[in-house]
Order: sequence, then structure tokens, then C-alpha cells
Amino acid sequence: MSRRPLTVGIIANPASGRDVRRLTANAGLFSSTDKVSVIQRLLAAFGATGIEQVLMPTDMTGIAAAVLRNSHSRQARSSHWPALEFLDLTLRQTVEDTRQAARLMAEREVSLIAVLGGDGTHKAVAAEVGDIPLLTLSTGTNNAFPELREATSAGLAGGLYASGRIPAQIGLRRNKRLLVCDAGRGLREVALVDVAVSPLRFVGARAISRAQDLAEVFVTFAEPQSIGLSALCGLWFPVSRQAAGGAWMRLDPQSPEALLVPLAPGLLQGCGVLAAGPLEPGIAHGLSLSRGTLALDGEREIEFNAQDRPTVTLDAGGPLSIDVNAVLAYAAQQRLLAIGREHPQHPLNLQEDTPGE
Repeated sequence: MSRRPLTVGIIANPASGRDVRRLTANAGLFSSTDKVSVIQRLLAAFGATGIEQVLMPTDMTGIAAAVLRNSHSRQARSSHWPALEFLDLTLRQTVEDTRQAARLMAEREVSLIAVLGGDGTHKAVAAEVGDIPLLTLSTGTNNAFPELREATSAGLAGGLYASGRIPAQIGLRRNKRLLVCDAGRGLREVALVDVAVSPLRFVGARAISRAQDLAEVFVTFAEPQSIGLSALCGLWFPVSRQAAGGAWMRLDPQSPEALLVPLAPGLLQGCGVLAAGPLEPGIAHGLSLSRGTLALDGEREIEFNAQDRPTVTLDAGGPLSIDVNAVLAYAAQQRLLAIGREHPQHPLNLQEDTPGE
């Protein structure tokens, strides 16, 4: 029986980093060309660590086409890129494209999925793949869940883990999540970073970018350097990714205490703070408003009225992700990236034998 090739997935959200907040703030544009560059750096790192095949979705913005074209280049051959397979999707240019790609990769039992996007993209992938680890790469507007990293280093960490050289207890991190439930409506949704309660009655343009549109925020973690809704707690009641609990904050524009918060890149607003505190795992919290909308990871998705009873609960069963720092520290201790005459078949050594054009 033939051995299955060592396979990973790459999902790049074509729309990430290009949403309406680019018009209301001063965030930079993360173009398709930028994403192609990130993918190519990942492919070089995956090839160097022994990954044999990469699955990618097709798209309508030219990302897949550019990667395919560049896979025939001298650089790709000298870097020993893995074989590429492009998934045949029914493209809708919505988040369903991301979900469909993630489901197909899960069916193929990939060893990990590298995700290029913001919080919403990572949430969509995590919802479909169970315990397949995510290699998180920030290319969105608000990027609290995916940490900002150079793709080459992240790719080395992902490749080392996927090729079986990193113990799971070292290389993987279990993330927290927030469960939004309403039994009467059969509602159960998940957020990876934050759930915000807004007095706005309708989903509308989805993104929240005004302080007066916030009444309450629940977070899985909140770091002082964050951008987005989680920055509210990060600058007032910070809680780390590694902590068991999360945090909550109640807001009111008329509060005598106010906090200057970066709600989006370049968008600083004063938010009135009423109260804040720890969010303990497993305890369902009701909402401070009787009607309004709920924003999950920065975008309004759920409308609720007086007859509804939505709750927010912190849960420890979120997605697995590659702990890049821990993997590379272990690789350094174990000399996993050492090359030399004693490792003649190492992918990096094979580069020396690549013929020129």
C-alpha cells in the first residue's frame, strides 16, 4: 500500500484586509499580491521541512493563478516547493468559500491548515476543521487572534510540526472561545476573540467602528497592544491568551470615566467605562440590553429582541493552533534545522544539486 504524501492546506481569504473599515480608518490595504508573497514564503518553508503536498482553494482575485504560475519558476524549483493541488470550489465570493475549502481539507485529513486572514476568517475555518491545527497569519483588519509574524518563520514552525518532529504538547496551543447561545431560537455561535453587545437594531454594515454603538464586550483574551474591540479590555482589564479566564466590560457614553481605544487601525475613540471584571469559564452571562445586535469577532451577526434570551459563555474548547515560538525554541534546542554532510537527504541540502536554467 502506497504511503500518503505529507499534506497541509493553505487558505487565503481574498477579501481580508479590504473591508469597509478601510474607509472609516487609516488601515493599510493587504492586496492579493501581498498574499501571494506570503504564500510563496510559506511554500519555501514547507518544502524545506519535508512537506510534500499543499492544498489550496481557487479564487476570483488571481491569488491561486499567481501561485500556480510562480510554481514553475526557478525560485520554486530551487526551494523545492511542495506539489500544489487546487481544490475545485463553487465560488460565491462570500465566507462560504472559506468554509467550503476548510471542509474539503478536513476530508483530506491535512496535517495543518495555514490561514491568511483576520479574526473572522480564522473563526470560519475553525468552525469546520475540528482539531486540525491552524497556522495563523494576520492579513485582516482587526487581527487579535492571528498573531503578526513573518511567514517564513511561521512556515518553518508549521512544517516541523506537520512532519512529525515536534511533540503535540510542545507545538500545539488550545485556544479559548466564546459560545453565544439561545435555546429558544436554537442558536449556537462561536467567537474566538470577542462578543460585543450593540444597541443598533439591525446587522446593517456589520462592522462596529463607533464607541456609542457599544454597550458591552466579552473577550477570551485582551492584550494592551491589541487593535479592535478587544482593545477595550486590553487597556483597562487585560487578560492573556494563556490565562484560564477572560474578561468583560460594560460601556456607556455618559460614564464619567472614559478610555481612549484604537477601535480600528488609525481610529481612536473615547469609550465611557461603567464596569469591568473577570469572565470565568463555564458560566453563562445574560446581556445588559433587551434588544440590539451581537457582534462576533468584530462584525454584527445576530439580532435579538425582548423575547430572546441570548447568553455568552467562555469555553476552553476552542481550536488548536501552532505555537510558533515554542516550536522554534524546541527546534533550536534539538538542532532540528541543522544541515550538513550527516544529513545528505535533508531538503535544504538538496537545493545545492538543483541545476540552473
